Amino acid sequence: MIAAVTMNRRRAGLALLAGAMLALAPLGAPGARAQSDYPNQPITIIVPFAPGGASDFAARLIQPRLSQILGQQIVIENRDGAAGNVGMDLAARAKPDGYTLFLGNVGTVSINPSLFSSLRVKPLQDFIPISIVADTPGLLIANPKFPPNNVKELVEYVKARPGQVNFASPGTGSVNRLEMESFRREAGLDMNHVPYKGGAGPATADVMGGHVSLMFVTISSGINHVKGGRLKALGVSTKERVAQLPDVPTMTEQGFPKSVSSSWQGLLAPAGTPQPIIDKLHAAVVEAMKDPTIRARMAENGVIAVSSPTPADFKAYIQADADKWSAVIKEIGAKAD
Repeated sequence: MIAAVTMNRRRAGLALLAGAMLALAPLGAPGARAQSDYPNQPITIIVPFAPGGASDFAARLIQPRLSQILGQQIVIENRDGAAGNVGMDLAARAKPDGYTLFLGNVGTVSINPSLFSSLRVKPLQDFIPISIVADTPGLLIANPKFPPNNVKELVEYVKARPGQVNFASPGTGSVNRLEMESFRREAGLDMNHVPYKGGAGPATADVMGGHVSLMFVTISSGINHVKGGRLKALGVSTKERVAQLPDVPTMTEQGFPKSVSSSWQGLLAPAGTPQPIIDKLHAAVVEAMKDPTIRARMAENGVIAVSSPTPADFKAYIQADADKWSAVIKEIGAKAD
């Protein structure tokens, strides 16, 4: 009798334990469900610059196709300030659930961490890279009356006049300035830097006006002036020639393989975002960047539509880019404007 009672109690205990386990099981399920039915609400992409710029252009161009692929509204939120650091900080502190993304670029992600000593965000720690979306090559431009017509002639001209040739940039820590610093160190040139503020427009205008001899700009900023004869192009910073300017040789062709650089934009998510969501977003970006309309619109503006093979590839790309610009910044002692 005692044995039977003990057995019944044991069975009852096991039944209660099983029931408790079944009751607790759903507690871990919401996270998995949230990932499997992602996205089920609008997604915000924080652009850390004002409307109308290169990053805003890229975000709004891919917005409709990404929305179509993911089946949810994509909201672009412009949060500019402090060279993009305001928006980057906001995005880094967002909930890592895939509903707030960040459109980073070469400046915010690769350059600013070495330029701003007080920057709280560490991009490769505080974000998970998803994919690059746009690649804009650099273009070495000069005033039409500037004697050199190619990089070889430029090097010879500057070496014969050390400290007499000025180059412009949109700011001390801009990628345009760093591209020139990298090139002039590779070539062993002594030139003077003239920084401008307010974007590449004022600096480009002064090159056209002959007040400054040359500078690096993005192809999208300089191509129409080159085609219109208001500027001349000495080289492009791509590994291969670009379709928009087929007669302009690359910096590599002209003997400067280290002068391969670009102004890029790419999507990142806050650190801690689940990998299944990262993978789904990456697949959506890859699909979106195949769209002929997106590719054509970007090409019209001197931008190359691209995507990363994997999120890990984009992370490696960012690391290499950041290491390159960090070395240049350290060498020239550049500080935030």
